[in-house]
Amino acid sequence: MSVTEVDPGPKGAAHGSDLAVETHNLTKRFGASVAVDGVDLLVPRGCAFGYLGPNGAGKTTLIRVLLGLTRADAGSMSLLGYEVPRHRDVALARVGAIVDEPRFHAHLTGRENLELMAAAREPAARERIGPALERVGMSARANDRVAKYSMGMRQRLGVASCLLGDPQLLILDEPMNGLDPGGMHDMREMIRSFVAEGRTVVLSSHLLDEVERTCDAVAIVDRGRVIRQGPINELLSGANMEVQIECSTPDVARQILASSGFAEPVEVGADGLTISLAAGSDRSIVAELNRVLVDGGVSVYRLQLNQASLESWFLEVTTRLGAS
Repeated sequence: MSVTEVDPGPKGAAHGSDLAVETHNLTKRFGASVAVDGVDLLVPRGCAFGYLGPNGAGKTTLIRVLLGLTRADAGSMSLLGYEVPRHRDVALARVGAIVDEPRFHAHLTGRENLELMAAAREPAARERIGPALERVGMSARANDRVAKYSMGMRQRLGVASCLLGDPQLLILDEPMNGLDPGGMHDMREMIRSFVAEGRTVVLSSHLLDEVERTCDAVAIVDRGRVIRQGPINELLSGANMEVQIECSTPDVARQILASSGFAEPVEVGADGLTISLAAGSDRSIVAELNRVLVDGGVSVYRLQLNQASLESWFLEVTTRLGAS
């Protein structure tokens, strides 16, 4: 089955769309295996969007389909409002992408690699080489052969290559792979700076903590299916919360809370206890916990409300849905 295409109208494409990436029922099979399974994906412009899932979940395959590197078996898709594959050339002119690991000619310098890439673009691309290298912190090493580059340096050079076309949309496949903590921090700050300029960054990753620190919204994918998507703060608002309580007599505190109708503590230790609250619980419940304990003669040293992390929410959702 070929990709469904909708007539884009007399102007060729609805490039005024508020969505940077839009797919409907996008499907890609390899024999009996379904790598992308009916994916409906909506990525707003001007945000950092994480396509998040374990290795083998179909993240790279989706990127390859979006970029026209492999054909979809069903569904429709658009980039920056342009129907693809019908208007692939127009759309990709404003898209920068890294798929898998950035690949360069190892015997050439970083600058020479970018010069080769710029030669295939519009004349203005060559003028962007210097600013792109400076932007990714590679100016000092631009004249070294790529063979001498670390993985982190190749990742930076890959991002610089994406900037040659002054893209509105960057698609980065596992950009944190192989980076040390300092490199991850720099990559995160770089991505946020692109978003601050009004660009859209879509990154695939299995690193939940880094995605939570970097992205505004995510799609959770498993076995080729998107099981949840939306702004991170909205997704986490539906997750359970925990209250950590440090107090003088944890066992007494547990009895008081149980008799007062609060949920049973999920953990009791020598210094305190932890209570799990239902999703959507009002923050005022923390003050009520404190009042009940103090009225019961328990000295409360600390109360801390912890919102679920993206990682704990992901595990909760995938467990509930029976995903692996």
